[in-house]
Amino acid sequence: MALYHLTVNQIRRSAGQSAIASAAYRAGERLYSDYYGEYSDYTRKGGVICSEILLPPHAPPEYQDRATLWNAVEQVEKHKKAQLAYSFDIALQNELSMEENIALAREFVQRYLVGRGMIADLAVHAPDKEDGGIPNPHFHVMTTMRPINPDGTWGQKQRREYVLDDEGNQVLDKDGKPMFNAVPTTDWGSPETLEEWREAWCRMVNEKFVEKGLAVRIDHRSYVRQGLDLIPTVHEGPTVRQMEAKGIRTDKGELNRWIKATNRLMLDIKKKIKSLFGWISEVKEELSKPKTPSLADLLISYYQDRNAGAWSQKAKGKNLKEFSETVNYLIENKILSLDKLESRLSAVSAEFDTLSGSMKEKSARMKELQELIRQAENYKRLKPVHDELNGIRWKKQREKFETAYDADLRLFYTARRILKENLGEKSVPLNAWKQEYDRLKREYAELSPQYKPLREDLMKMRRVQYHVDRVLQRREPAHESKQKKHDIEL
Repeated sequence: MALYHLTVNQIRRSAGQSAIASAAYRAGERLYSDYYGEYSDYTRKGGVICSEILLPPHAPPEYQDRATLWNAVEQVEKHKKAQLAYSFDIALQNELSMEENIALAREFVQRYLVGRGMIADLAVHAPDKEDGGIPNPHFHVMTTMRPINPDGTWGQKQRREYVLDDEGNQVLDKDGKPMFNAVPTTDWGSPETLEEWREAWCRMVNEKFVEKGLAVRIDHRSYVRQGLDLIPTVHEGPTVRQMEAKGIRTDKGELNRWIKATNRLMLDIKKKIKSLFGWISEVKEELSKPKTPSLADLLISYYQDRNAGAWSQKAKGKNLKEFSETVNYLIENKILSLDKLESRLSAVSAEFDTLSGSMKEKSARMKELQELIRQAENYKRLKPVHDELNGIRWKKQREKFETAYDADLRLFYTARRILKENLGEKSVPLNAWKQEYDRLKREYAELSPQYKPLREDLMKMRRVQYHVDRVLQRREPAHESKQKKHDIEL
């Protein structure tokens, strides 16, 4: 099935990240960092199909070498919390050959990234799939954040725009220093540019599908922007997919199974509600002359005509049973006219909206809690490693320890940053988060079955629709086209 995935993140020192290590991982190479004085070796990493560096015309040709490029980036970024590079993660399509996917990736990078002045480090991955698993081809792109000047030197990310008063004089802060706003020198980090990139990739893939005569399509828009009132699934990642392929059920996999089942019910219910409202509007117009008969009158007329044509007692018995079930539904719910049926439908629709809103709210919080719990567990598990590092006084021993525990320290720094963004200086309420997640999980499981009674109610309304349409069809041949429009399988 065609899928859309395009994310852009920043590689930052404040998150314990290194441009050299990130580039080595994506390319599956062994690179030396001049900044840290250490090697990052990912030569044993599998699944790297190809990698290459694409340069804009005015970039120094020596930046074709991966180590030279990213060491230059590390050197020009002096701050200990510097933003080093943009990192793109984009899904390729199983419906296309690897050659077609690579060509699309290269065209996208050249046209939309390098064409904007960025240096781009492209790497295509196709990890080995587990038995029964789904292939996950994708490509990574690391791009520079600083523009390259026409002379090949590094430009500035931002420029200062000083705040002026009404007389054109610089405004000073409390320390007597001129106040200014930092204005980006490029549009690479703007939401509008990200949207352009997302839309461009979507368009390129869909054009390729059309060219190959494939009916599948991808969409870069969220469910909300597509007008789909659905619950978004959780991004599982390769580790979760591998575990699921082996038959190991995970929290993310379980949540996605619930979400997909709920979305199927939601789509079916919304389709029935929309169809019934449209049908009621048309039938009201049809019956507006001169007096609207009751629904019971219409059904009696239908079954009288049907029984008159029945050729056996068995058929008549079946007709009577259907008649009784339909009339009982109308009587039990006091639905004696189309207006009452419309009110009932409105009530079901309102109940559906309330239930869907609650499901979406719980699903969103569960996703948030999953990530927080994961980061909190990483923080708790790896804090002793970080504490041990802080206890080492000698520089060489410290550097040796950092090299040995590089991956663990990166995970720790990421967890610490995310937890601080969410909690500030508060302690991590890991047990409370787990309890809240378990509670929401139970509530979610209890809410999902509540869609079924709504669907059953709508099915009964559709049977009323089916019968009334046939009465009107006998009374008014011109109604046939409308009946065909709303007729459904029961």
